[in-house]
Amino acid sequence: METPVAADPARTLLDLRRDGRLAAEYPAVRALLTEADARRTAHAGRVLGGLDPDEVLAAHPDTPTLTVAVVGHGTVGPLLGPLTGELARHGLLLRPYQGVFDSWVFELSDPGSALYAASPDLALCLLDPAVVFDEVPLPWRPADVARVLAEKTALVEKLAARFADTARGTLVLNTLPLPRRHTAQLIDHRSRAELGALWREANARLLRLGADNASVVVIDLDPLLAEGVPAADPRLDVYAKVHLSEPLLAAYAREIGHLARHVAGLTSKVLVLDLDQTVWGGILGDDGPEGIEVAGGHRGEAFRAFQRVAKQIGSQGVLLAAVSKNDREPVLDVLRDHPEMTLREEDFVRVTADWRPKSESITALADALNLATGGFVFVDDSAFERGQVRRDLPEVSVVAVDDEPALHVERLLRDGWFDVRRLTGEDRARAELYRGEVARSDFLQGFASVADYLDELGVQVRLRPVTSEELPRVSQLTLRTNQFNLTTRRLQPAEVAAYAAAEGSGILTVRSADRFGDNGLVGAVFLERRGGELRIDNFLLSCRVFSRGIEQGVLSAVLGLADGAGLHAVTGHYRPTPRNHIVKDLFPRYGFAPVRDETDPSEGEGLAFRHDLSTALHPPGHLRLDADPAGLLEGAHA
Repeated sequence: METPVAADPARTLLDLRRDGRLAAEYPAVRALLTEADARRTAHAGRVLGGLDPDEVLAAHPDTPTLTVAVVGHGTVGPLLGPLTGELARHGLLLRPYQGVFDSWVFELSDPGSALYAASPDLALCLLDPAVVFDEVPLPWRPADVARVLAEKTALVEKLAARFADTARGTLVLNTLPLPRRHTAQLIDHRSRAELGALWREANARLLRLGADNASVVVIDLDPLLAEGVPAADPRLDVYAKVHLSEPLLAAYAREIGHLARHVAGLTSKVLVLDLDQTVWGGILGDDGPEGIEVAGGHRGEAFRAFQRVAKQIGSQGVLLAAVSKNDREPVLDVLRDHPEMTLREEDFVRVTADWRPKSESITALADALNLATGGFVFVDDSAFERGQVRRDLPEVSVVAVDDEPALHVERLLRDGWFDVRRLTGEDRARAELYRGEVARSDFLQGFASVADYLDELGVQVRLRPVTSEELPRVSQLTLRTNQFNLTTRRLQPAEVAAYAAAEGSGILTVRSADRFGDNGLVGAVFLERRGGELRIDNFLLSCRVFSRGIEQGVLSAVLGLADGAGLHAVTGHYRPTPRNHIVKDLFPRYGFAPVRDETDPSEGEGLAFRHDLSTALHPPGHLRLDADPAGLLEGAHA
């Protein structure tokens, strides 16, 4: 049966805290909050806010932890409760830094400030209308507001540039709400329209900062306000200098939770949809193709709206799959031939229609796609099916829908499961790439051995120094790759660019192709020359290309690069995490010897390995390697 969700999670957390078991039970908080609304999550977050992060890490050292700094013009403390709760909903632990009142300009402009000393993964600069109206003269006209807005926007741009030059993390800004209490002070409608226009122009300028600066994300508050969230609470605004309402702060914190999950490398990749009563109305086996609701009528239109949203999400690199308890042929007939269906068979990487437990179907799909089930989101109207998946695959994110299809879209979108910083070319082509992956999996079934399969697959690998156009994709690999990731260092595009440009270091990108098509940019190797040695700072490969000998080909090229440059060794580091055990023996497998089993100051706890180049490593015979690392480490000091 489905795991029960507490009506008041905060009460359960308070009981755990009183019993002294809150830190020990922290991994259970995610399930406790999975369906909590923003208000209950904020309440729970205030309980969790009294928890020492180090106490949690002592009990659960693998808990993903993010340092988040919060500064602003007004009082920012009320944001911490919702923020703590929202990160906990996604299995993350918050290590907060709270700036002092109205410290945002100093904190962001001074590289020696406490904010920069905290080295935040996310720095939230909470902007509010008071940052402008506190400096508008009295009496004022729209032109006065325009002047202050221009000054503040220019200041924010300068602070964003300073942050990009100084910090390693991401600066999060937000657009400014315009409450009616300001526009209503202008008694003529022409002036009100002018104020609205210049205010929106300033917000547009802020939003463009996220496009122009890779270290900046801008949260647009207008969609949150459009859902009826009040911009401010008049009493808290005046008495406590909390210039944004608690409901707005809670909604903002939910958006930050989505971003935090991405920064922590937990972005979901696959959307698994039930069909009966989820994608269409009715039960196909009972009602037949002519009786299901997919368009027309109020319920049919609701299901069509849900299909349109799923198709839109799938067009941006999210993999769609269907898992239904049905006979296969009738399902395929509907997806192929029903005249009013929006989603078609070709929109899915795989359609599974059988009578197995859905957790087994999801596991089989994950195996075919070479993906971990932790990146799957499962949507179903049945409490029984959701509970079965939660029990057997607790790492899968489960979205509950019910017999009100008009709410399906809202429930799917409310948690930003698939949010990323920006889309790459590989993202948009991902569905086609993974359809090829399923074809490879099916192709494998026809061979007596993996070796025979690889001989026929025709794997090609191309290695080149990273280009500026590839930086976002390489950053994305560091953020989203968890299994074949030797150190799981998460890098934003600006950090990748800085590494590639630094003296003595460089990045090799890995592209692959085979008989089923081009896989695109599937990996990266971060290399640094240290004296007479070449150090592998990290090596990542997409799970789409596991077990094809690509890692051996890449390492053979890296060893050849070091040998050709007259170096005497190649070193590498492996930092274990709960999800990257697949590469724990990568270096020993290819001739690297362990040199210590201790803490590496630059990487944290882990293992270091060394290859003395006395023996050659060749690419596997089935693989064609095209490696040209020329100029990769130019300017490196010996």
